[in-house]
Amino acid sequence: MFDRSSPAAAPRIWEVGALCRAIADALEARFNPVAVRGEITGFSRASSGHCYFSIKDANGQLRCAMFRRAATLLDFSPRDGELVEVRGRLGVYEARGDLQFIVESMQRAGQGALFEQFLRLKAQLDAEGLFDTARKRPLPLQPRGIGLVTSAGAAALHDVVTALRRRVPHIPVVLVPAQVQGVAAPQSIIAALSKLYLLAQAGRAQGADSNPNPPIDVILLVRGGGSIEDLWAFNDEQLARTIVQSPVPLVSGVGHETDFTIADFCADLRAPTPTAAAELVAQPREVWLGALDLLADRLSGGVQRQLDTRHQRLDQAAARLGRPSGLVARQQLQLARLAQRMRHGVLLKMQRLAQRQQALEAQLPQALQRSVAQNAERLERTALRLELLDPRLVLQRGYALLTDTSGQAVTSIRQAQPGDALRATLADGAVDVTVSQPRLL
Repeated sequence: MFDRSSPAAAPRIWEVGALCRAIADALEARFNPVAVRGEITGFSRASSGHCYFSIKDANGQLRCAMFRRAATLLDFSPRDGELVEVRGRLGVYEARGDLQFIVESMQRAGQGALFEQFLRLKAQLDAEGLFDTARKRPLPLQPRGIGLVTSAGAAALHDVVTALRRRVPHIPVVLVPAQVQGVAAPQSIIAALSKLYLLAQAGRAQGADSNPNPPIDVILLVRGGGSIEDLWAFNDEQLARTIVQSPVPLVSGVGHETDFTIADFCADLRAPTPTAAAELVAQPREVWLGALDLLADRLSGGVQRQLDTRHQRLDQAAARLGRPSGLVARQQLQLARLAQRMRHGVLLKMQRLAQRQQALEAQLPQALQRSVAQNAERLERTALRLELLDPRLVLQRGYALLTDTSGQAVTSIRQAQPGDALRATLADGAVDVTVSQPRLL
């Protein structure tokens, strides 16, 4: 109880919101802006684009919020285990009274202790061949039984069982519960897997009829999502070596789609979620029933078609055996028709040849007459052209052929000099002339 009789001793009575704002103001004045180095844990990105996570070291942990405007400026995708340097301002989230660091920028500062340990173990096991795809086995299309390792009280168990009941309620499931978080989790998971391995091997050795337990053809190792610390049990080296010793295909469904553990790399197949792991090993019963119906219809149809074909052949054979004379008669009739067609074809060919010969004989006189007329016309045209080329016709139009004393034609005044004797041949004779004075036209 406060002593109200002494006002000096009584503390101030704050409203909660006012006290939160006062603390925020004190932080603003004392620290901001501030830069912090730590390892990311519990990173998540909301649908709004805002990011929420914590940064921690060996001595403390601080809640952080990075709003979408700052998140869009990142040049990498933050993930749990990374060592980062963040810059921003300290404040108080008044709705919960929580200390909160508003991140305005982030850059990598290293991988973080857990993540570096994860990378070292991953490189070591990869070098030993534990991740080789050649040793990984395909999942059975229709397993006779499914082994399941997970926490008995986890939501992953409910998700897997719900998916299996919906898709394959006829397939038995053998659950071996185990711790999936904490220091004792790796050994608990190893013990559960070892028990399932013994059941699977016993089922193979004894057969389904003599084994009281359902045969196990595939194993699911599942857990829900969480931070890198929450999933750390699945990064255990001994657990990795146990997984690769599974006598049947093993599916790892640990965390969410973005979570990866050493168990995922060692398993025969990784599923993004526990529900997806269940769906990978459980084809819906309706699919198999539909496939059986289709095969039954195809088988029935094929048998019926074969029966119909055999019946038809039997009927044809019976018809031939019952009336052999009819078959002979039909063959003879066919031969007669073919002979008739052959004789008719020969006669028709001979008639056509005769008709063509007669036509040619009838056309021969006409062709000869046309040829004689064409040749006479061609001769007449040739004579006319020769007559037109007669030089006497040119002389009759008043022209003269002028030659020198040697008989060479004179066609230019340059060939005649004054006093030269020339001969001018006319249409009806020749005249001797003497050149007086050549003149150009």
